[in-house]
Amino acid sequence: MSVDKELLEVVLSIKKKDELENFFNDIFTPAELDDISLRWKLLKELHKGMTQRKIAEKYGISLCKITRGSKVLKNKDSVVLKVLDQNSD
Repeated sequence: MSVDKELLEVVLSIKKKDELENFFNDIFTPAELDDISLRWKLLKELHKGMTQRKIAEKYGISLCKITRGSKVLKNKDSVVLKVLDQNSD
C-alpha cells in the first residue's frame, strides 16, 4: 500500500509543530505513534554508528526490525539518509 497523496498534502500544510503533533495524536493510535517514534530512534542510532545488537538491547526489539532500518540507510538515494546527514549532531 502506498501513502495517500492527500494525506501527504495535509501533513505538508500543517506548519505549527503543536498542531502537527495534535493531528498525529488524532489519526494514529498510541501504539502506532510508539512504533513510528521507535523506528525514527533506531534509524538515528544506526546513523550514529551504534551496532544493531546494542540498539536491540537498548530498546528491547528484534534484530529483524533493526535490519530493515539498516537497509534503508545503505541506500544512497534514501531520503531518510539525506535527512539524517543534514541533521547530524
